Amino acid sequence: MGDGQRMMRCDLHVHSRHSGAATLPVLRHLASECYSEPRAVYEAARGRGMDLVTLTDHDTIVGALELEALPGTFVSEEVTCFAPSGGELHLGVFDIRERDHLALQARKRDLEALFAYTAERRIPVCLNHPFSALTGRRADGDLDVALGGATLVETLNGMMSAGSNQRAHAAARQAHVARCGGSDAHTLANVARAFTCVHARDRAEFLEGLRAGLTIPAGRSGSYARLTAAVARLAVDACLDQARRAARGGDGAERARLAALAALVPFTPLLPLFTAFTYAEEQVFAWRHFRRHRQDPARPAGRRPPMIGAAAAGTPVP
Repeated sequence: MGDGQRMMRCDLHVHSRHSGAATLPVLRHLASECYSEPRAVYEAARGRGMDLVTLTDHDTIVGALELEALPGTFVSEEVTCFAPSGGELHLGVFDIRERDHLALQARKRDLEALFAYTAERRIPVCLNHPFSALTGRRADGDLDVALGGATLVETLNGMMSAGSNQRAHAAARQAHVARCGGSDAHTLANVARAFTCVHARDRAEFLEGLRAGLTIPAGRSGSYARLTAAVARLAVDACLDQARRAARGGDGAERARLAALAALVPFTPLLPLFTAFTYAEEQVFAWRHFRRHRQDPARPAGRRPPMIGAAAAGTPVP
């Protein structure tokens, strides 16, 4: 490492209040994915050692644009895409403009067209949490399609278990796709718990390293305890947010949501059981789909030459 280069860090998977409604059953009608203000996410990330900050809200760049004028930021999003089978995939796309956002949203049901666009525009695109049950069931070939077009794979997700991340790492190595990390934070407490490192002197060099796949995932995997704490924080945030809305004279629907959330309060002691079931389901899903992916006789060979140097090592950074 010379010419003033250092290891620059950025959490490449983090959400704000712009990420929309929760995706879990029942909660999708009562709560949001995240309640964090973009500026609060920025300050948390910088305070925890991130040199650069971006937001990857679901299918929107509104939050990222709020931060665009701040030092060390770039615009990104997490695009909800659909494989030819109809299976859902989440792709992080980085350093984009508004026209890119519109083009990617228009192509989210045509992965071939989406990947052609990102390749033409040199947009780094990451296959996020490839073995997560939260995106639902997939056909055997869906991951192959995604691995064939993505330039990065998220192999260190701060909310996924170590086992799920290890399987993502193995799939990325087999496909010869560069590896990266992100916290997948939906609460401020988890921002920057996992991140990506690139040897660079500034933002421009970091982004070029991202495009070239010269990335090192770092940080920590998730756990049952972290999942439970995150869901508990989201539940509190949802109640507080809905109470504020009702106090400001919200409409009947908002008052009804507050009443529904209040009705769930007596069931909070059951939260650890709910998250235990969710966490166990994630482990089974990851094991089953990774085994099917490895055993698929139609799976094509990796299309990229093996990486060399730091990007291949995947060495954690303290």
